[in-house]
Amino acid sequence: AYAYLVVPDKRAMTPDAEKRLDAIASMDELGAGFTLATHDLEIRGAGELLGEDQSGQMAEVGFSLYTELLERAVRSIRLGKLPDLDAGEEARGAEVELHVPALIPDDYLPDVHTRLTLYKRISSARDSGELRELQVEMIDRFGLLPDAAKHLFAIAELKLQANTLGVRKLELGENGGRIVFEAKPAIDPMAVIQMIQKQPKLYSMDGPDKLRIKHPLPLPEDRFSAARALLLTLAPR
Repeated sequence: AYAYLVVPDKRAMTPDAEKRLDAIASMDELGAGFTLATHDLEIRGAGELLGEDQSGQMAEVGFSLYTELLERAVRSIRLGKLPDLDAGEEARGAEVELHVPALIPDDYLPDVHTRLTLYKRISSARDSGELRELQVEMIDRFGLLPDAAKHLFAIAELKLQANTLGVRKLELGENGGRIVFEAKPAIDPMAVIQMIQKQPKLYSMDGPDKLRIKHPLPLPEDRFSAARALLLTLAPR
């Protein structure tokens, strides 16, 4: 069987349309339907898998969080309970945003399904040891990690540390950032007080649960170093 697809001039097509056509053209083996569907999921974002709406932007929350929320909803339904859509922030763990590219690039690992599987494994790692094993496995299978993939692992490790301390969100960018704590964080409160007293121009409280960081962090390595140092300082002695 065969089919012809009539398409407009490439200059009139959107980038997503080009990606879809390239994906269709690259699938020439039996059983490619799942791979093609997964590729489309990555392009457009996931729809409402348990409902009627089939368009959405998974990028709004990220793939790992999306699948985590979906798994939690399915577990609740299987137990005969309504999913708790407001069980939110603390149940899903810390959010770390350093405004750096943190992903597995498709030119490093072209297979979409394998990439999505690795994203899930990275986000589900329970400790630094599991993350290190995954890094070794990826290097063994696909070659040395590009910077974006190294960032992905570094952020996953920061999330583990932040979860332990009761940090809900850690965000750092070019001009500083903030740390948002849970209601009862497991941090050293004296460490926060000393940071503010010693360097009031760099640190301040913004409400009862937010620590504002006000020094510039222009480079990605600056943000990673600052994030590690902050979490180390906040850890109880």
